[in-house]
Amino acid sequence: MTARLRVLIVDDERLARQKVRTFLSPRDDIEIVGEATNAADAIEALERTNPDLVFLDVQMPGGDGFDVVKTLGRNAPAIIFATAHDEYAVRAFDVAAIDYLLKPFDRRRFEQAMLRARKALAPNQLADLIEAWEGLRKAPEQFLVKKRDRMLLVPVKDVDWIEAEAKYVRIHVREASYLIRDSIAAVEARLDPRQFVRIHRSTIINMRRVAELKRGFGGDVIVVLHGGTRLTMSRRYRGHVREATGLDV
Repeated sequence: MTARLRVLIVDDERLARQKVRTFLSPRDDIEIVGEATNAADAIEALERTNPDLVFLDVQMPGGDGFDVVKTLGRNAPAIIFATAHDEYAVRAFDVAAIDYLLKPFDRRRFEQAMLRARKALAPNQLADLIEAWEGLRKAPEQFLVKKRDRMLLVPVKDVDWIEAEAKYVRIHVREASYLIRDSIAAVEARLDPRQFVRIHRSTIINMRRVAELKRGFGGDVIVVLHGGTRLTMSRRYRGHVREATGLDV
């Protein structure tokens, strides 16, 4: 017999909580252990009920869903984010969420999320899942990006360079580019430093896409990428490139 999953529902909207309950009600492999309507109550309920799986809203009174996950640390259960805000998808990916349900979702999409949760929480797969996600958080293989009304997975190895744009970063992949809501420092921390090197406070390059380094005006170093893109390396970051490549720049 399949083990029952203990589920907690966290959302400040009553109708949203009821929708999840309604979708779960036909299933005999689920036990709903409680509900919460804000961040503080969610943390208390998580500690009290010790669920296997949480449906978690992002924006709530008293903090957001990521504050809840941060408080729990490695003791966090499996998370399925359910929110009306698509801009948090990348952050959800970073904290190893099982899935990201964008409201209004239908029963078919909900069942897809539940299938992923059940597979992820299978006893013989749990250790592998944790190990895989920990590795992904250290050096992700893909970026999750939005293109119109779709979410795409962009292989990190295909990225040419990355630049800061206010509260976002823009990822350049050949002729295409994508915005993600994150800081350039946070993105840099997750990338493999042997491949991706910061050359300016607002620029990270993929060293495998570098065609040549040239001396520019006033002693500047110009990085030329395959495809012809020219980027300026600031003096402050030359040491990063020396360390990564051994080149005297």
